[in-house]
This record gives sequence, C-alpha cells and structure tokens, in this order.
Amino acid sequence: MIIEPNDVILFQGDSITDAGRDRNNPDNLGSGYAYLLGCWLKAMYPDFNLTIYNRGISGNRVKDLEARWQEDTLDLKPTLVSILIGINDTWRRYDSNDATSVEDYEAGYRRIVEKAREELDCKIVIMEPFLLHTPEDRAQWRVDLDPKIHAARRVAADYADCFVPLDGVFAAAAMEVSPEYWLPDGVHPNEQARALIAQKWLEATDAC
Repeated sequence: MIIEPNDVILFQGDSITDAGRDRNNPDNLGSGYAYLLGCWLKAMYPDFNLTIYNRGISGNRVKDLEARWQEDTLDLKPTLVSILIGINDTWRRYDSNDATSVEDYEAGYRRIVEKAREELDCKIVIMEPFLLHTPEDRAQWRVDLDPKIHAARRVAADYADCFVPLDGVFAAAAMEVSPEYWLPDGVHPNEQARALIAQKWLEATDAC
C-alpha cells in the first residue's frame, strides 16, 4: 500500500483532473476522479490525517505543467504526486496545428518528475493518457497519442512508484458497451468513467 499516515496527496494534470474545481478554494477537488478519490481515501483511512489537493488545469500540456510546477506542485510539498497529462499534447495538433513532439513531451515529463523526486523525495503515481474512438475522427489521433502513451510508460518505468494503465482500461471497458458510455467525446470522462478511473487508481496504488 502506497498511502501512509499524514500524506499530502496532490493530483496534477489537465481538464480530466481539473473537473471544474473552484480555483478560489485551494481545497476544492472539483467533481472528477480526484474528488472521488479524496472521498474514498478519507473513508478508507479515517485515522491517517490525509491532506488532498487538486491542481489540474483544463487545457494544460506538459509544457504548461512544467511552467507552473514550482507554485502548483513543489511549493505544496506533497508526499505523493499523481499525474495525468498528455491528451492536449495530441489535441492541439488537430485543432490548432500546434503539435508537441513525442521527444518534447517525454523530456518535459522527465524534468518535472525528476524535480519532484529531487526536491521532495515524494512518491509518484503516473496515469497514462487515454482516448476512445468517438467521434470517428478521434481514430486518427492515435498516430500522435500512441507514441506519447509509450513515453508516459517509459517515464513511469524509470520514476514512478505506481502506474495506472488507463488507455488499456478504457479500451477494455469500451468492448463491453459503446465508447460513448464512458467518454462521450472520446476524451472527457462522464460520471461512470470518473468512477472507473478512481477504482483503477485505488487498485494500482493498493498493489504498490
């Protein structure tokens, strides 16, 4: 089990982590998987005195996360950092012609994780970015996203205490029902998908 008494747990990422959190309330966890995990962790470990933060920001790419890493991660002094980043590094190629190379994605990812390790000696959980093919044009995004998923896996292999293979999780889940049941736009999780992410995070961290 990776969770320990007095842990300060930080969820970092893009809109999937952000999930509408109130930026004026530093303790607000939004309405996504971070909120569900906050509830579950405090229910499972009521005597652990856990502190839980969400600093996801909608639209962020790795370079955006790196630009705010000091203020939104290091300054909070978390003992556990959970990161989900990458889908916007792909999305901006297709909606803005603003691509992020896999080399830049991986290099930036490594830099932020190395800083967290060096300055905080914290535990790291890496969640791979994910995508389902709905609407149909999302299928072409695989050309860009798949190499970034493999990059996230390499970073996890080198640095992470736990890894959550969400692309595989959603691929399997979409075999049972339509992809729209989980990710209506192929990217953003609805309520049941948020619960699935939280479930798989708990399973992965329990096994670490």
